[in-house]
Amino acid sequence: MSSLCIKTNNDDILQYLQEEFSNFNMLNVSYSCNEFKSYKNIIIHYTGIDNELFYTKLATIFSYLVIDYFEYDIIKSILLSNYFYFNNSEFDKILELCNENLCEDEQFSFENRQMLLFDTFYEYIQKNHSIVITGFVNFRLSDYRKMLEDLVDFSVNEYIIEREYLEFVSLLRLYINSQPTLTDIIHMVCIDYDIILLDENLNMIDIKRNSLNAKYLSDISFSNNDFVLNTLLTLLPEHIFLHTANTSNNLEFINTIKLIFENRITICTDCNICHLYKNLNLKSNKK
Repeated sequence: MSSLCIKTNNDDILQYLQEEFSNFNMLNVSYSCNEFKSYKNIIIHYTGIDNELFYTKLATIFSYLVIDYFEYDIIKSILLSNYFYFNNSEFDKILELCNENLCEDEQFSFENRQMLLFDTFYEYIQKNHSIVITGFVNFRLSDYRKMLEDLVDFSVNEYIIEREYLEFVSLLRLYINSQPTLTDIIHMVCIDYDIILLDENLNMIDIKRNSLNAKYLSDISFSNNDFVLNTLLTLLPEHIFLHTANTSNNLEFINTIKLIFENRITICTDCNICHLYKNLNLKSNKK
């Protein structure tokens, strides 16, 4: 016979475990509840011969329990401990990013977290006949906590990048709104990874690639998008016609331009310029 005593004083956890054990879907299993001085206990017994299946089911239940009842508080605790200098608003935004990354990032997927927990619980209950749930979560889930620490670090880094990006957009918006316009119209044509600038007479504008005179530098290595933005900030157009001949590979930069220049932007998807460069792009791809 295999038995395990689960110790906890949390009524929600007790109810959760009782419901799971009531639907254990395995023969020769029974459980009982007892209340002692320090803990309320649930003792589950198995009198069959397939101990591996019994331990597998228990480890699965415990791993789901941790994710459902402890995970959010562990993430908050890590954030408070390692990044205490963020204010409440920043704290809440980072928690939102943590939740998003738990759902969307493969590294922190539910399957990866659950299997990490499962392995730890399975190894333990094979060798022990009792488990204090809170103590186990606090002191024996080091690999799982390390994954959540990585999650928090990743989310904080995302938040800082996003905050700096918004600050950057705001500063450039202030700059162009404080300067007189130097050019009436610029056509900005987006083709895959390339961006072409045309003047109001549809002559191609030389994109300024002199980093020493740049008003905006993103980092040490300069991309074509950096130089496009620098050219726009140098020419300071009254209006930009954005021709999206093909934007699939440049959406992030286009969105940045729209945020910076705001009401100076007119988006066009079906004019002679759009068709011309779309057709040129198609012919180029066929070669």
